[in-house]
Amino acid sequence: MASGVTSLSLVRDELFATMEEAESSLEQFIAERMNGSLLQQAVENLQQVRGTLKLIELTGAELLAQEVLDQATDIPTGAGEERDAQLSALSNALHVLRRYLESMDTHRQEIPELLLPAINDLRRSGGQPALAESFFFSVRLDMPRPHAPTQALDAAAKEALGRKMRRAYQVGLLGFIKQQATKASLTLMCKAMSRIDQLFANESRGRLCWVASAALEAQLDGDMLVRNSRKQLFSRLDRELKKLLNSADYEPPRSLLKELLYVVALSDSSGPLVTSIRSVFRLPSLPFTDQLLEQEYLRLAGPGQAVIRSLTSAIREELSSVKDSLDLIERGTLDEENLSNLYALIGKLGKTLGMVGLSSSGHALAEHLPVVANWVSGNAPQPGELNKIADSVLFVEGMVASLSSGSSKRSQRKTPAAEVSEVDMFALLQLNEARIVVIDEAKTSIALTKRSVTAYLESNGERSHLANVPFSLQAVRGGLWFLGQERAAALVGACADYIQEQMLDISQIPSEQTLESLADALASLEYYLETEQSAQNSDGTSVLDMASESIRALGVQVAA
Repeated sequence: MASGVTSLSLVRDELFATMEEAESSLEQFIAERMNGSLLQQAVENLQQVRGTLKLIELTGAELLAQEVLDQATDIPTGAGEERDAQLSALSNALHVLRRYLESMDTHRQEIPELLLPAINDLRRSGGQPALAESFFFSVRLDMPRPHAPTQALDAAAKEALGRKMRRAYQVGLLGFIKQQATKASLTLMCKAMSRIDQLFANESRGRLCWVASAALEAQLDGDMLVRNSRKQLFSRLDRELKKLLNSADYEPPRSLLKELLYVVALSDSSGPLVTSIRSVFRLPSLPFTDQLLEQEYLRLAGPGQAVIRSLTSAIREELSSVKDSLDLIERGTLDEENLSNLYALIGKLGKTLGMVGLSSSGHALAEHLPVVANWVSGNAPQPGELNKIADSVLFVEGMVASLSSGSSKRSQRKTPAAEVSEVDMFALLQLNEARIVVIDEAKTSIALTKRSVTAYLESNGERSHLANVPFSLQAVRGGLWFLGQERAAALVGACADYIQEQMLDISQIPSEQTLESLADALASLEYYLETEQSAQNSDGTSVLDMASESIRALGVQVAA
């Protein structure tokens, strides 16, 4: 008998009918929890579903069916509210399983990884640990590492530099976990892990850093999703770094190596570390990417971010209609139907915005309803009324623009509409936009500085590559000072002074160690600017401490 996807068509009708009966019985039990016969009927149907999936060898679907059966068997007759989460997870899992099998029947492709979110939701609701992302992934872990160059340092120096780089990794990890300037956080983590790898490349404990560096590059270069499982993975990596730095005989856990290699295999990155690891471990080419898995799971599970995007699109269309109406009124076209439509639109938008959590935005529009009602009654607009409504529309557009990322909701939870007026909120948005422009310019200047220093090295000290760098960095210093970032401004100024005095005014190229300290300082400042741009509470002081330490290593005195 054929197995897998091919066999599904042979049992399709009976299997789907049994699943539908199981879903129906479970839904009725959720409404009538004292009726144990409904739950028993659901369990019996689930046993049949699990048996059929096992027979046709659909491993992922069978695992999900087994988890559903185990959880359903655990539910007692008369289950109270404490079982609501478990029952909800059961209903969702059955829905996902049916959609998955329908999709497989149509597209003839089995991707069991799509079922892991539903499986893990079930396991968590039942108090069991989640399965790893790499659960369905297979790879040989004993492939030898090619010889790599290492830094020639004594044991004490290695330990000191290792601790410093672990601290840098932790700063980046904190930003990654909080999703503050994620790319900058990952860049800092990559740099720190790479430096640790250089210390122990040809020792057994260096194997973890080698694979981890590739996984971090994959996460960054492949623009992979910031899943909770990734946060946990890279947090676990930090705990292992502590053990690694304290033991020359350290051996990495096989489960951790497998998980890191799965991240590399999943990424579509073509970075140098990723390419090398793929070659050494002969990683298979997966038929999906991180983004595809997310999109497909959302499609299987139902509404998600796609609904939010549709909602914001609809709100923008209605805001555009409001602006068109205001334009007609300004031109003197006081059509009664147009005014009535404007009144209805503003009222509808106010309610919609309130429902999605943008309460201050909804309030900003709704407070203009009496004015528009006055126009509908035949009264001409008074001076300034149109401008006030137009300002409110612009304010709402700014808030809706960030709805999909959730930042507007955070802002409104911190600053209720009753405490801050619409005018003040609009002014804050404009001020924040100006702040973003200044920080963007600062980030660009520091990125150009890093490239200029690289070009200077590659050209064996050709100073023309650095000609504009001090001026550019001094402009950054001024912008940061204007924003009240005096300490960051002083550190940027110190870098500018060092480049001018030690690299432009002197023909001798600084030592490799000195240039590494300069690179560390610039990377820390770049990371600091990224976290500042995220407008979240980040560990900025710690990052500036790192930049300050690197600048002092250049022999430049800076304030603590």
